[in-house]
Amino acid sequence: MTAAPLYIDIHILQTVPPANLNRDDQGNPKEAYFGGVRRARVSSQAWKRATRMQFASHQPEGEQGTRTKRIATELATRLARTGVDGEQAQRLATALLTPLGVKPGKKAGDTAYLLFYGHRQVENIVDLVADRATDLVALDDTDLVDAVKNLPVADTLRTGHPMDVALFGRMVADIPSLNVDAATQVAHALSTHAVELEFDYYTAVDDQNTAEETGAGMIGTVGFNSATLYRYATIGLHQLEDNLGDTDAAIDATRLFVQDFARAVPSGHQNTFAHRTLPNLVAVAIRTDQPVNLVSAFEEPVPGTDGMAADSAIRLADEYARVTQAWGGPEHIDVCHTFDTKSPAGTRLAEVFGDTKPFPTLLTGLTARLQARTNA
Repeated sequence: MTAAPLYIDIHILQTVPPANLNRDDQGNPKEAYFGGVRRARVSSQAWKRATRMQFASHQPEGEQGTRTKRIATELATRLARTGVDGEQAQRLATALLTPLGVKPGKKAGDTAYLLFYGHRQVENIVDLVADRATDLVALDDTDLVDAVKNLPVADTLRTGHPMDVALFGRMVADIPSLNVDAATQVAHALSTHAVELEFDYYTAVDDQNTAEETGAGMIGTVGFNSATLYRYATIGLHQLEDNLGDTDAAIDATRLFVQDFARAVPSGHQNTFAHRTLPNLVAVAIRTDQPVNLVSAFEEPVPGTDGMAADSAIRLADEYARVTQAWGGPEHIDVCHTFDTKSPAGTRLAEVFGDTKPFPTLLTGLTARLQARTNA
């Protein structure tokens, strides 16, 4: 196990074409003022969810987590394997969850708030009653609650966390014992430069219109912007080990997070803009002091005279060099980027971060270094 704090910082530059990745309450792309100008912004929640959906694309269902108000419904569905279903399964599910003190929601079977848990944890709750579920549902409601109140349902939800719960944590305000401290922090993505909100005026034609019927069947507008974004996240490997209870599992989860965080893109208006891109740059640092967000590189907005992405990469390298000289650097850093190695951006990145590596090689090297360090 990692004896002392160990952090993995992920720095990403990513250029996104006209898009509306993450809407505000008016339906327009989220924005923020930074360095005196308006920037494009994508909330941390949006990119965390996109990363979780990326996990789901290659993780077996049993290893995934879900965030929902419908834990009782899911539990009732899974109780079918015990021989009870329908209304009786719902009664048993409600009785099993009653000792937790989870407040009921407005809709029958819902909780008052979202709960983040693993599918395998729900299966483990089913295992607690699998051999006597039929006998339990024969009891009246009062006796049923009394019969299951001492089962370790809460302990089941406090252990065996899936990777995404271990990474992103869980907060249940009125049941602190179910809280899980997040091992990952994700910053709001910000454009490295000033942006202007634009609008797409669109029309939809009614295919059945006759020649005499002119005009569109529908008209509307959608806000969009385009930007080179700076994205940042950090993982506390020591906290992740504590959440998962296993060093190898924590290292594997770190690798998967870096892989999927880099590849994930929020899906807002995706069919309208087809905005999926890959990063221009991914830099991954291993630190023993503290996480370091390098967004200060862009406090003065990039003018973009030679392209936003290349100028942003130079700014990031320069800021890293300054911060490292003043405060000390990480234990190790690797970079993967798509800039011409002989261009000004490629040359400066090589001077500061070293040679670019293919992304799979970066991930393999990160895993090897973490394994060597934790086994030392």
